[in-house]
Amino acid sequence: MFWIIGGEALAVGLQVLKPNALLNAVVYELNHTPWEGLRFYDCIWPSFMLMVGVSIPFSFAKRARTETYSRMLGHAVKRSAVLFLLGSLRESIRFGKPYWVELSSALQPIAIAYLVAFLLVRKSQRIQAAVGALILVVYALTLAFISAPTVPAGSYEPTLNLVRYVDFSVLGRAYPAAEPWGTVLCTVPTISTTILGLLIGEWLMSDRLKESKAKMIAGAGFFCLAGGYGLSPIVPVIMKIWTASYGLISAGWACLMFLLFYWTIDVRGHRGWSLPFVVIGSNAVFIYMFASVVPLTHWVSIFTHCMAGTSGRLEPFLRAVVVLVVEWLMLFWMYRKKILIKA
Repeated sequence: MFWIIGGEALAVGLQVLKPNALLNAVVYELNHTPWEGLRFYDCIWPSFMLMVGVSIPFSFAKRARTETYSRMLGHAVKRSAVLFLLGSLRESIRFGKPYWVELSSALQPIAIAYLVAFLLVRKSQRIQAAVGALILVVYALTLAFISAPTVPAGSYEPTLNLVRYVDFSVLGRAYPAAEPWGTVLCTVPTISTTILGLLIGEWLMSDRLKESKAKMIAGAGFFCLAGGYGLSPIVPVIMKIWTASYGLISAGWACLMFLLFYWTIDVRGHRGWSLPFVVIGSNAVFIYMFASVVPLTHWVSIFTHCMAGTSGRLEPFLRAVVVLVVEWLMLFWMYRKKILIKA
């Protein structure tokens, strides 16, 4: 979330201020891959999906102490609906007209995957893993072997693939060729990443030693990476239609990034440095919507242009710093006041 609300703009500002090979490489990684391939920024959305799954067992266990399953199910359905509608609101504001279904944005797939994972929370881990794997296998086979008018089976071209065809068929529209994001069909495999998070959450709640839990998370991460990279010569790694190879590789990297934080904070006990990120994560949905619908960057630029004077290189960096500081201070105030806005 740090990168979305200002970290990316900060890196770009530094690059403009003083370009060098390191900053050029960082900024390169902070942009989505145009089509085939994988960059760091392509792993942020899967990390969201993973963390949603991780949180479900903890939330379920807490609510189960005082609530019946039917009441918890009602809450899950309501929460899923709110997340879905927030996604509609965000995209409608972005495009300037009503967009009820826009599954290429994070909130609506999260809403769907969250509800599916909740329905699996009482099942055995074997069933959960089987469902997650089956979803990814069926999706991969669908793209590989099902054709459509003008779309041959196994086509992964930006404007010639089954995902895009389904979008036109179901929604009557698709993203332009310059940004060919898939929507309806490629929401399905995102569920697998959330189910993997569900499994990790259950491992974390178990009585195993922390080191043993870390090894299990590492094993899951490396297993996904091996499977994804092994599949990539046959199924290209494409985020914008969430191919099976991309789903596996991005889930693997998300696991290993989560492991890094878990090992540092929970196993080694180094917690103090994490406060700035805890503050952001405590109101992640709020700040995601705030950054999407409030033109804070535009408002701030009115003043930073004056502050930077004639130094055109300084202004993007100054603007990024001010926006990030304002957002963080607002979140810190909410954190201190225990104001937690959830879907």
